[in-house]
Amino acid sequence: MNIPCFSKPAAWQRLHVGPLSPFIDSFAQHLSEQGYADATSCDKLRIVAKLSQWLERQHCCLNALNEQQVATFINELHEHQRRAFRGDATTLRELLEQLRNTGVIPAPIPASKHSALNQLEEDYSRYLTHERGLTAASVDNYLPIAHRFLTSRFGDGRLALEQLTARDVTRFVLEYIRTLSPKRAQLGVSALRSFFRFLCQRGEVGTNLAGAVPAVANWRLSQLPKFLEPGQVEQLLQSCNQTCLVGQRDYTILLLLARLGLRAGEVVHLSLDDIDWNAGLLNIRGKGSRVDRLPLPVDVGEALAAYLRDGRPCCATRRVFVRMRAPREGFASSVAIDSIVRRALQRAGLEPSCKGAHLLRHTLATEMLRNGASLPEISQLLRHRLRQTTEIYAKVDQSTLGALAQPWPGEIS
Repeated sequence: MNIPCFSKPAAWQRLHVGPLSPFIDSFAQHLSEQGYADATSCDKLRIVAKLSQWLERQHCCLNALNEQQVATFINELHEHQRRAFRGDATTLRELLEQLRNTGVIPAPIPASKHSALNQLEEDYSRYLTHERGLTAASVDNYLPIAHRFLTSRFGDGRLALEQLTARDVTRFVLEYIRTLSPKRAQLGVSALRSFFRFLCQRGEVGTNLAGAVPAVANWRLSQLPKFLEPGQVEQLLQSCNQTCLVGQRDYTILLLLARLGLRAGEVVHLSLDDIDWNAGLLNIRGKGSRVDRLPLPVDVGEALAAYLRDGRPCCATRRVFVRMRAPREGFASSVAIDSIVRRALQRAGLEPSCKGAHLLRHTLATEMLRNGASLPEISQLLRHRLRQTTEIYAKVDQSTLGALAQPWPGEIS
């Protein structure tokens, strides 16, 4: 196997030592498929070779390789060689995952405090997916809330779930949830209630603490939707440098948000299989496992085709939009889409009060209303399950509202 970063065959052969020697080539191929630069791949392969040499000196069986042995190796390496690279642990975690996926070493047995947290989160994720029927986008929104609650309460200590009290719940809500917008705070408390019902169902807590989660006051139709003014959407799109790969990807994402009103999570989970080029349609996997088919506008289709042909890195994932830096995989959550919108607004010199992906969804609805679209038509495009959700946009239709307004008593005509 020819590795460009190793110009001399002898240097490449020196990596093939110890019990991990037979797996160096496949791991190198894995790094190449993930899009790592040659220099980064060299560093990662060298640390794997050092681990293999250490295993040989310790007379360790490869079948017993696990996180604990890796941690011991890294501690000794950093102590004796004074070499402390942050990526060493990440590299060896990747190696363990690949060896487990191929059946070389057995699956890990949860034993440490950290793995207990991970195991609980994995069980909660399966509960949300299989028992509650939530979509991947919803699971991505719920899991970070549960993780933050557990780490804020227990830190790195033992997960003493039986010790949780209503006071712990109230303290977390006051310290964390209140810093969010009303809609985001409502999502946070919903996630907490779901998590506590899950704990109660498993018998981890004696009392269902879902009732201790306070409600968030956010009266329906109490606020005006945040939107961009006419012309500012094009200004936002033009801020993307389409001559570079990142700019081409961000431009395509912004077009999907602006022309189709997609939610950030829907963009994150958009798959190559969701694009029907022959029919000119997109399958959108929205809330509540709902799948809608939306027409693909010409400019959005052209941008998608250009990105997939020239800008999307070659990788194994079926996600449409992937990270430009290794590892080549889809975005972890909708936060990445919000960040793309935020950076574009900054480049365009725009300072709206709302800077997330939902800003473009509100802008599309407002523009449709100004151009004569009815509320049912807007509801259909935005895929609202309840018509009441669309009623908020009636508040920005000033011309219609003006015709309905009654004169102020005593006003001089």
